Amino acid sequence: MMAVLALWLLGAAALFAIMWLPPARFCAIIARVPAPVFMMAMPFRQMWMVARGGRLQSGSPAPDFELRRQDKSGTVRLSSHAGSRPVVLIFGSYT
Repeated sequence: MMAVLALWLLGAAALFAIMWLPPARFCAIIARVPAPVFMMAMPFRQMWMVARGGRLQSGSPAPDFELRRQDKSGTVRLSSHAGSRPVVLIFGSYT
């Protein structure tokens, strides 16, 4: 029984460790693991929320970033709008 518990703890620790990797690397590794192994036997959702929860708190300033314009005519930087007007960021799919 102790050996099973030790293996489970080792598996949970390994899964938690790979959750901190960049998304592309995480996907490449997790794609090789059978879904029942980590979905039913591990607290996947709880570990994911800790590993990918981020450090921002409500009211924290957004980190600066730069994105290409949709029409590819140049880039826009979040900090270029600081204090001039409100900025709304929407992330999602409309398909």
